[in-house]
Formats: sequence, C-alpha cells, structure tokens
Amino acid sequence: MSRVAIVTDSASDLPPDRAAALGISIVPLVVNFGAQSYKAGVDMSIDEFWTRMTAPDAPFPTTAASAPGDFKAAYDKAFADGADAVVSIHPAGTLSGTVKSAEIARGMLADREIHIVDSQSASMGEGILAELGVEMANMGVSGAEIARILESRVPDIDLYVALDTLEYLKRGGRISGARAAIGTLLSVKPIITVRDGQVETADRVRTRAKARERVIELMTARPLERLAVLYTPPAEPDAFREELISKLPGGIDPSRVSTQIVGPSVGPHLGPGLVGGVVLYAKA
Repeated sequence: MSRVAIVTDSASDLPPDRAAALGISIVPLVVNFGAQSYKAGVDMSIDEFWTRMTAPDAPFPTTAASAPGDFKAAYDKAFADGADAVVSIHPAGTLSGTVKSAEIARGMLADREIHIVDSQSASMGEGILAELGVEMANMGVSGAEIARILESRVPDIDLYVALDTLEYLKRGGRISGARAAIGTLLSVKPIITVRDGQVETADRVRTRAKARERVIELMTARPLERLAVLYTPPAEPDAFREELISKLPGGIDPSRVSTQIVGPSVGPHLGPGLVGGVVLYAKA
C-alpha cells in the first residue's frame, strides 16, 4: 500500500500540535512588520503576532508566500520519511502566491508524485481539506484519488466571518478602498466570505450582535459534515461556539466542531475582533 503525505501551509490556521498529531506538514508563510520578516509559527508565535498586531503605533503587517525552496524541503522530507506521493493543499491562488511557489517546487522534483490542490479558500477552508486528506491517506487511498476528491469537495467549503471593519482587507489589497469606505460610512459590521477564490461581502448588519447571529444563520443553512470556529483577539469564541452548536442542523457531534485562532498568515487581512468559521457542507 502506498503512503501519501499531506502538506499544507500556515495560512491553514491548523494548530501545530494538531497538525503534528495528524502527520500534516505545515510550510510557514512569511509575515513582515516593517523591515522585519518572520516565518509564521517558526520565528513568531500566534500570541506574539497578536500582541504586536494590536500594539499602538505598530507597523501594519504584510504577508508573503513561502519560497519554493521551503516547499521543496517539505516534499523532500516527506519522501525521505517514506512517502510515495504528496498531496499539497493551499489557499486560493487568487489570494496568495503560495500555490505558485508549490508548483515551482513540484517542478524541481519532476520524478516524484506531487499533487497540488487549490482550496479556493483560506484559513480552515484549506485546513479542513488537509484533515480530510489525512483521513483518506490512512484508509489507503492513492495520492491522485485524494487530490481528485479534495478538489471535488472545494465547492462544499464556505467561510463566513463577521469583521469589525473592512480596513484590514483594504490595507492588504484584498478589497478596494471604495468598498471599505462604504462599510465605514454606513457604520455597518461586514460579513465576508470567499467565493471562487475572491473575497466577497455576504451581508452587512448594523451591530456586532446581529453580525454574529447572521453568521450563524449562514453557516447552519444546510446540513454539514464539520466546521471550525474562527476568532481573533480580543473576541471570545466560547459563547459564539455554544450558540452555533445549539443551532446546527442534524445534531452534528460537537466533537466535530473545532475552535481556532486566526494566525499570522491570515490575521493581517482580517484584523482583531472577528468571529465566524468555516463549514464543510454535506454532499447533496
């Protein structure tokens, strides 16, 4: 039976201990504070990132994809550890150069079986796919089939987060200044999603409480297989998670509901104070 290794990156927001327990390799993206650069989760922890992100007068952080050499090193290690194939899962190519770096690394190992999956999403939108990949690999599914199935599940992934402001998405170049200004002028709380690799506004509501209610409505509109609650400081996710679980259709097992803090690779684009999550809807 062939062994398939699963690789993702720090934009997946998978906690390092959970990724290690599942055998998922995480390639760190880069976060820059002014002239200082750090590898997410390596040179800078999540707590360190948010402390610096929310510090007065701190430079606005920017992010960058990992170098192809970092992906090659991860692939080389997977094969050295006995893998026959690698499935590498990454954020939407329209939002990040990560997929391109992974493809360049694959070209450096032309004699190896490496499948690259564009999640068309970010954060746990790719993290959930990585977890599914591990489950299939443990069942002996081939690398090519894992990649095919994961790509078929991409349309079943939805991300919804309620933001305090669109300013961070504007600064990071993910939306236009005009779109961000509309939210500011109307004093609304935006709810964003990622569709076909593009950041879109799913709804706008007047208060933070209504935004959270609307996110729960959106996430529970269809039967689902699993979900991940997402938050950034100073938001507290526990009450949101409990309310979300109480409204889940089909009585999903609460153990299938994880909670993750958004880390340095995605956090600069979303900012502090968000709650929301990623859902994997059940196949029709």
